[in-house]
Amino acid sequence: MSVNLKEIDGVKIQPKHLALCHCGSVKIELDLPDGLIDLRRCDCSLCRRRGAIAASVSLDGITVLEGQEHLKLYQFNTNTAKHYFCGNCGVYTHHQRRSNPTQYGFNVACLEGINPLKVEGIPTYDGVNHPADQG
Repeated sequence: MSVNLKEIDGVKIQPKHLALCHCGSVKIELDLPDGLIDLRRCDCSLCRRRGAIAASVSLDGITVLEGQEHLKLYQFNTNTAKHYFCGNCGVYTHHQRRSNPTQYGFNVACLEGINPLKVEGIPTYDGVNHPADQG
């Protein structure tokens, strides 16, 4: 089941929507002409600890406007996925996906004006039994 949204709690998702970490050091612009695509949670060891709802965007659909120097990279296990977070406040902003390296997942909670607690019905992907780990 795929969840796509053009609005959350009366706030429209803009075709070019701003995303910020908590302290504002990292400012990202996301290309979202179709709204939020493929919203999900994951139960891998990292995602279940951070608890974020992620949505999808193509690699060229994300632009770091400010704070590239504050972004820190974290990788684990196969080192395929690239998880980025603000080195000042620690908030996860986005990651290049292991399941689809041509996409970024981004933290819906970082979207300007969006309350992720108002989003319902988000599926959880099985990151514990990821196909790349089978074999």
